[in-house]
Formats: sequence, C-alpha cells, structure tokens
Amino acid sequence: MSEQLRVSLVQAASGLEPAGNRELLAATAADVPAGTDLVVWPEAFARDFGKAGSDVSAHAETVWGADGEPGPFAAAVERVAQERSTTVVAGMFETSDDPARPWNTLAVAGPGGERASYRKIHLYDSFGYRESDRLSPGPTSPVTTVEVNGFVLGLMTCYDLRFPEHARMLVDAGAEVLVLPAAWLAGPGKLEHWRTLLAARAIENTVFVVAAAQPAPRYTGHSMVLDPMGRLLGEAGDEAGRVDAVLDRAVLLEARGTNPSLANRRL
Repeated sequence: MSEQLRVSLVQAASGLEPAGNRELLAATAADVPAGTDLVVWPEAFARDFGKAGSDVSAHAETVWGADGEPGPFAAAVERVAQERSTTVVAGMFETSDDPARPWNTLAVAGPGGERASYRKIHLYDSFGYRESDRLSPGPTSPVTTVEVNGFVLGLMTCYDLRFPEHARMLVDAGAEVLVLPAAWLAGPGKLEHWRTLLAARAIENTVFVVAAAQPAPRYTGHSMVLDPMGRLLGEAGDEAGRVDAVLDRAVLLEARGTNPSLANRRL
C-alpha cells in the first residue's frame, strides 16, 4: 500500500476536431511533472459537445474494442500512459447500443497496460439542457473503481457530482479518491455550486476529490483537489492551466479517525 498518490489535473479546452484534441492531449502531457501517478483531463476531451443540443454521434468511437484494439482517442490515452509512466483518465464519446446516442465515457489507461472505462450515469437534463436527447446513460451497477499506486479511485463525470448516493456507492466499493472529469457549464451560481458540491462530497465521504474541468468562457474552470476534510490542496483559475497535488494516505486515515461518519452510519 503506497503512502502517497501524485496527481495532475490538466485544465484544457477541447475543440471540435478530434485529431487536434489528440495532439493537445500529447502536448499537455509533455508538461506534466515526471513521477506523477495519475493525470486527469476533462470530460469530452476527445471532442467538445459543440453547440447545445448538437448531434455528437458522428464523433463516437470505441474505447477498448472487442478485438483488443483501442479507438483513436483511447489509443492516444494509452500512448500517453505508457510514454509518461502514469495512469491517464480522459473523457470521450463512445459508440453505444443506440448509434444515435453515444455514451459519455471516461477512458482509463495505465503504464502497465491496464485498461478501464466508465460510462456517465447521470445525464445533464438540467438548467435548460437535455444531454439525454443526444447521449445514452451508462449502467447504474456496478459502480466503477480502479486502483492506482495502492489507492482506490472511484470514477464519476460532471453532473454525477450532484448525486451524493453515487459518491457514497463508490466509497462503499472501497474508493478513497473520487476522480471527476467535467465540462461544468458556466452560468449564474454555477461556480459556487461546483465548489460547494466538491467540498461536500469530500467531507461527507472522508475521501480525496480530484476534479478536472474545462476552462472558461464556456465552462467554469477551477479544477481542484480537496482532501477528506474538505481542505483545498490546489485550484486552477478560469483559464487553461494545471493543478499538481500530492494525496497523502496519513491525511485520509487521520480524517477518518477524527470524523468517523462512515462508521457511524445507521441508514
């Protein structure tokens, strides 16, 4: 069991050209400090959503194909993971059972050939937007966890943050770190919601929260890392940037000793 997990969040804006986004993935990866265990890019990094209500089905790809061959973006993710000796998490649109409505998926690749993926459960049918018109929800069970350097990570995407039961199910599955790529749309009160909900998920579950967001002006930016007491370990601003942080297991254990709310549950 490792005592520390070194993480980097890349706050960069994806565009409408998938090839350019793959190049951006590689370019931003080159600046990540050597020895980083986990690098997280935002939701929909393979290709931006486009205008509200846009059909994104033409840009859906396989993640890890049945034949073992990754799709173009997943291949780029895997290449970065191997070249940088790190685990990579980044968002994409994945071909689903409904060709017109892809999955909103996180592709995960590790330095030793590890592969995983998570399909967003809660679609953003809120604030006047209807993600479910263009995308399919992922299965609600089982929740998705992966292990990196001895830490168990629970995967969530953007709007999932507003559902505390999702985070709690991940924690019940062993998650010590919640990893949340997002394209959190800007708007009145949205940054306050983002900060408050991230802190709440950290505090109520006594876990680290690692949230990588797309930048302004369309999105809120402010990628951040919080510890299990809700203390801020790093935060980006509105614009493109990167957040580097070290997650210390001793902090996790101390928080769970001080605030044993998981052990004290009665419901």
